[in-house]
Amino acid sequence: MGLSSDFFKRLKQWQDFVNQGLAKLVPVLSGQASRLTDAMHYSLMAGGKRLRPILVFAGAEALGERPEPLLPVACAIECIHTYSLIHDDLPAMDDDDFRRGKPTCHKAFDEATAILAGDALLTHAFRLLAHEDLETLFPAERIFRLWRLISEAAGLFGMVSGQMADLLAEGRPVSREELYFIHHHKTAALIRASVLAGAILCGASPAAEKALSDYGWKVGHAFQIVDDILDIVGDEKTLGKPVGSDLEKKKATYPALYGLERSRQEARRLLEEAIQSLQVFGPSADFLRDIAYYILERKL
Repeated sequence: MGLSSDFFKRLKQWQDFVNQGLAKLVPVLSGQASRLTDAMHYSLMAGGKRLRPILVFAGAEALGERPEPLLPVACAIECIHTYSLIHDDLPAMDDDDFRRGKPTCHKAFDEATAILAGDALLTHAFRLLAHEDLETLFPAERIFRLWRLISEAAGLFGMVSGQMADLLAEGRPVSREELYFIHHHKTAALIRASVLAGAILCGASPAAEKALSDYGWKVGHAFQIVDDILDIVGDEKTLGKPVGSDLEKKKATYPALYGLERSRQEARRLLEEAIQSLQVFGPSADFLRDIAYYILERKL
């Protein structure tokens, strides 16, 4: 099996839909706040793949639900992802000068503006998760579950802890358990939350939730392994950032611990298992299956 013939057409349609939503739902302010929103939009509209918001739609679609009403949720998750990239690139963190082929936010503006732009994107994300359209369409208890899911994935129990562990692991050998913790929290948690977000709002059964959760964890781990591989063998022009930075900083990565070939094998294994976890769904989950193939084929 491989990618569906219309996958890239559908991917582009969803990417355009997300971009239109971000332009509409993330304000551009004038006056005293103009520099802040300029910096927010600079990073937000810098050409990301929109994988996480698209996973929100695909998770709902797997249940046979219409994804379009979930646009505020999808945009909220992209705001959280973009905030994390802005802060990760700062000199106090990964100290990167380029992201997606453009100067990073703190280089295009300044460090203080970049910090505040990240702060604003994170807090605006939770404003979007309380959007009036969601309140009208979905029961309050499902919205509360959504808030818990995303706040855990983005914060202390997810992405932020993963970034802390990643920083603490630089320059020294790490164990398999430490590496798993970093990948699980820093990358996989928000990807899993993206897949589950729409399903929770749409009232998925426990069996469907478990299947989507398993898929999200496995795809999330595979995605990070592939990113680690690309830092060694990827094309700088395609990636939009210098390759080799993980090696230079002696960061904890799967290739550093296991080597390239075993890393490739592990990414393939995880993505095959992710697809197997979707057996409870029929063709409605084909786009999720395609995304797993896309992660592997596009990158390796």
